[in-house]
Amino acid sequence: MAKLKIVLYQPQQVNQDLGQFTSYDMLPLEMLHIAAIPDAEGHEVVVIDASLYSHEEAHRRALEACVGAHIFGTTAILGFMVADGHRIAEKVRARFPRMRVIAGGWFASCLPEAYLRTGVYDAVCLGQGELTFRDYVHAVESGADLEGVAGLALWRDGKVFLTAHRPVVGWEQLRNAAWHLMDIAPYRERQMRPGAREARNRMPSPPSAGRNGNYCGISYFSSFGCPEPCSFCCSPLVTNRRWKAMPADRMLDDLADLKARWGFDVVRFQDANWGVAEKRIGEFCEGLQARDLRFEWSTTFEVNNLLRYKPATLDLMRDTGLYVACVGAETALPDMMERVGKPIGEGDTLAAARLLHERDVVTSLTYIIGYPGETEESMLATLDQARTILHHCPSVSAHVYPFRPIPGSQEYELAVKEHDYQPPKDLEAWGHQLEYHVMETWKDNIPASVHRRWRLYYQYASFVHGLVRPKRGLIERIAEWRIRTGEYRMPLELKAFYLMDKVFGWGSHKEDEKQTWIMASENERVTMVDSASREPVQV
Repeated sequence: MAKLKIVLYQPQQVNQDLGQFTSYDMLPLEMLHIAAIPDAEGHEVVVIDASLYSHEEAHRRALEACVGAHIFGTTAILGFMVADGHRIAEKVRARFPRMRVIAGGWFASCLPEAYLRTGVYDAVCLGQGELTFRDYVHAVESGADLEGVAGLALWRDGKVFLTAHRPVVGWEQLRNAAWHLMDIAPYRERQMRPGAREARNRMPSPPSAGRNGNYCGISYFSSFGCPEPCSFCCSPLVTNRRWKAMPADRMLDDLADLKARWGFDVVRFQDANWGVAEKRIGEFCEGLQARDLRFEWSTTFEVNNLLRYKPATLDLMRDTGLYVACVGAETALPDMMERVGKPIGEGDTLAAARLLHERDVVTSLTYIIGYPGETEESMLATLDQARTILHHCPSVSAHVYPFRPIPGSQEYELAVKEHDYQPPKDLEAWGHQLEYHVMETWKDNIPASVHRRWRLYYQYASFVHGLVRPKRGLIERIAEWRIRTGEYRMPLELKAFYLMDKVFGWGSHKEDEKQTWIMASENERVTMVDSASREPVQV
C-alpha cells in the first residue's frame, strides 16, 4: 500500500506580525511526538514550525508542503496558536478540498465542537495523541471509517460524536520524538542573536553563561499528564489525572544523543508536572553524573513534592544543573486553596521557596488572582504572600497572574454558569484571548483597589530585582522597605524617579522596556527578573 504524505503545522505562539516573538528554545515538541510513529512506519512527514517565520511565510510554506499530501494536522494550547492554526487550516481546506484535516492539543480536546462546527476539520484528536493519530493515519490509508478510531471527536448529524474512549498509555507504547525531522540550526541562530533574551518566555541565562550571556537551549517532554486536581486547569479533564513518565535511563539516552548532535547548553522540561516521582529524579540526576552529561536545566514542581523530597535529592538536583524551578503557588487563603485542590498548607509555599533559595536555585513562583467570585480580601492576601516570600527569598520571582477562564476546567464552568463570563464565539476570537499567563481576559473581574496594589507590587519588585537599572540606590532601598512592610501608600518616589528618568535616563533599559515596570500589570508583557543574573525574565 502506498504511503501517505502528512503535513504537521505547529502554530505561532505569539503574533509575530505585531513585533512579538517567542523564545527559540521552544521546539515544536507536539508535532515531533505526533510524527514519530507515522515516520517510523514509512510515511512522509513534514513539520512546519510557524514560529520560525512571518505569518505570511509560514502559511506559504505550509500550503506548498501540502501539494501531494493526504493529511494536514495542527494543534493549540491557548492564545494565538488557536487563531493561527485555524487560519492555515481554512486555507488548506479551501485549496485542497479532499485533504484530511485534523486538530489536536489541549484546547481542541476541551472544545472539539468549536473546531468541528466550522466544517474545516474532519476530526479532533482528544487528549494523548500519539496512538490516536497512528490509528487515524491507518484509517485514512485504508479508507476505513473514522468512527472505528478510538479517541476522536467527529461531526455527525450536526453535533459532536465521540468515538470509543482511549486510555492514557505509558511510554513503553510510545516512541521518542522524531528529532531528525527538524533542523536545530535556525533555533540556535535565533537564540544567539542580540536581543534574544527579550523574547517572550525566554528563560534567564544559566550561571555558566555569565551575566546577560546568550545560550542555546532546547525544550523537552519527559512525561504526560498530571495527578493534581487543580480546578483552574483543564488537565484533569484531558488526562483524567493520569501521569505517565519516561524512565530516567531512556530520557538520559535521548538527551545524551541530542547533546552530542546539537551541543545545547540548557534543557527546559515542558512537563506539566516533572517532579512527581522522587525516585525518577534521583535516577535522572545520578545518571547525569555517571555519564558526565553536562547541561543546565529547568522544570516544574509542586510545593508539596518539594517539601517531601530528601535534602540529598534537592542537593543532587542543584549539583547536576537545576537552576530554575517553576512552582505553582496558586493562592494564599486556606479556603481558596481547598477550592483549587492543592495540598498546600499555611507556610508551605515559603518553606518550599526557602529550600530552593538556600541552594541558589531561582524559583519562578506563580499565583492567580480573580478566580470566579474570589473576594477582594483573598486577592490582597495572595499579593501579600507573594510580597512576603520575595522579601524572605530575594531570588524568587513571584508572579501574580490574572485568572484565565480555561475551557475544560471547573473554574471555567463556574465563571460561565454563575458569574456571567461570556466566552468567545469562534476560534478566531479565542485566538485573541487567554494569552498565556499575562493577558487579563475577563475584564472588571479584579477590583480597582486590587489592580492598584498589584501594579505597585510589580513596580517595587522590579526595582528590588534590579530590572529597572543595575545601580542600587535610594529608590531600590525604598522598594526593599516597601516589599518588606507592604506599605504602599503615597508612592511618590515612583513618580519622582519616572520624571528624573525621562530627563536623565537613570533607567538602564530601552524606552519600550521602561513601560513594563511603569505599568506592569496592565501591560501584556509582564516582566520580572532573575536576581542571580539581574536579567529580565519575560513571562
